Amino acid sequence: MKKTQKGFLLIELLIVVAIILIIAAIAIPNLLRSKMAANEASAVGSLRTLNTAAVAFSISYGGYPPTLAALLPPTSGNASSTAADLVDSVLGGGTKSGYAFTWTAANADTNGNYQTYTISAAPTSLGTTGQRYFFTNQSGVIRAAVSTTATVASTPLS
Repeated sequence: MKKTQKGFLLIELLIVVAIILIIAAIAIPNLLRSKMAANEASAVGSLRTLNTAAVAFSISYGGYPPTLAALLPPTSGNASSTAADLVDSVLGGGTKSGYAFTWTAANADTNGNYQTYTISAAPTSLGTTGQRYFFTNQSGVIRAAVSTTATVASTPLS
């Protein structure tokens, strides 16, 4: 009688490992691209949130906020022009989902109320957390640029 073989041959195991490595080599870059796309979509959503918060702040306090921190929740007490409670502490902290947000207010009137603002969003690690830079201002139009800082002259998102 012949003995029956038990287990796998070494070559069979090597073939299975090679197939798994090939599949991983195809899947990992797609996963990284998906993560960057998700970060960029989050940045655009955050810019929309900040535009909405700026309008709400303007209606309540007579001008746009001087800083991003003015949109944060108050540490105690009620909302005010220094802590309007319009965005969460993550977004108000200036960094979210691999993007850093920079708020600049300008054109203060005689009462100290700002009449314009700009917001820039830059990937914290270009090529890893995102490929595009974003920009918006009081117009509410969100603009994007690839591999360079976005400005008012950059292409609007559709």
